[in-house]
Amino acid sequence: MTKEAPKKWGFRDAAPKEFREELLNIDRVTRVTAWGRQLRFRASVVIGDGKWRVGLGIGKAWEVVVAIEKAVRDAKKNILKFQIIDGTIAHNVTADFKSASVMLHPASQGTWIIAWWAVRKIISVSWIKDIIGKRYGCNNQITNARATIKALSLIKTVNVVKKAETVITQEEIKVEAPKAPEMKEEVKLEVKEEKVVKAETKKPAAKKETPKKPAAKKAK
Repeated sequence: MTKEAPKKWGFRDAAPKEFREELLNIDRVTRVTAWGRQLRFRASVVIGDGKWRVGLGIGKAWEVVVAIEKAVRDAKKNILKFQIIDGTIAHNVTADFKSASVMLHPASQGTWIIAWWAVRKIISVSWIKDIIGKRYGCNNQITNARATIKALSLIKTVNVVKKAETVITQEEIKVEAPKAPEMKEEVKLEVKEEKVVKAETKKPAAKKETPKKPAAKKAK
């Protein structure tokens, strides 16, 4: 009988993570105090899962690893949930945050993600497959990321969009409905008949008798 290989101490299978983490940016930040300048690291992280939930967090610490852990904890506190349909969003969305402006446009299947750095990071974590994103204004990645999160929060549910489309189609049908060319023809015929009747009822005007001239006398 073969014996199983003994398990080594200190090794275990890593537990699956609930969220997928994407590092957005790492910056060195200095703070001036009475004791001099204090150098720290600022990490911005984006997290998301397959259930259309996204979060953005920022953390500061003396070490990079600790700053990332703080950013992940901050992102879990600020989770945003939205809804997609067939791998894309249901309608166009535009959002502004400070000097940044982000536009998200739904795309057909096979388009993939067309967007800039910060917008692309957030969309890739949110499991949207096909979308077109455009950013305007500043180039700050954190500001653009917050504008993207705001745009995702403005996405309406699929049921609301379908109700709005049905209301618009019903209004168009009501506007196009009042068309009655037959009624116009009947009115024209009635008007003509009245004119004919009036013409028949009119009496011919009496002729004026011209006075007869006296006959001229013949000369003898």
